Amino acid sequence: MKPRTEILISGFGGQGVVRMALILGRSAVDQGHRVTMLKSHGTETRGGYVRAQLVISPEYVDSPVVENADLFVAFSAPAYTKFYDLCGGKILYDPEMVEDIHGDAPERHVEVPSRALAREYLDDALFANMVMLGALARLAAMDLAVMKDVMVDVIPRAHEQNLRALDIGHGLEVASGGA
Repeated sequence: MKPRTEILISGFGGQGVVRMALILGRSAVDQGHRVTMLKSHGTETRGGYVRAQLVISPEYVDSPVVENADLFVAFSAPAYTKFYDLCGGKILYDPEMVEDIHGDAPERHVEVPSRALAREYLDDALFANMVMLGALARLAAMDLAVMKDVMVDVIPRAHEQNLRALDIGHGLEVASGGA
């Protein structure tokens, strides 16, 4: 992980955006990093978004605001459109949720079919966020074992499926270099 890593996760309410950020942040703390997290809940009933932003650093974090994300997880087309310009690094997206991507930087885009994989291997798209978190953990060079411990502590049920989903996402061949 870089000296300062900025991560932005955004999508619709109910997709587990904030839970992903909590697990990611606590995992980073357990690995000795300093972490700040900001979250924003939009008006989901009117097509709004949920956003979580984390700044992870081995030293003092001077600002909790993500200004140029190293990693951006787009769980919806509106989130992708709204925050694309805020990311200079890798963009993880699910092609079922984000169909039209910018053609100006294809090397930055990482397709993670999290919903399809969750349905195929776990019979439920509900676990798509943990598939995506596994892929994000790999790109961010986070310790998967630590993340699994945190996930079991944060999520009160379905541990077996969530652990499997993390493994599936982490096992994907995703291009590194974003964080």
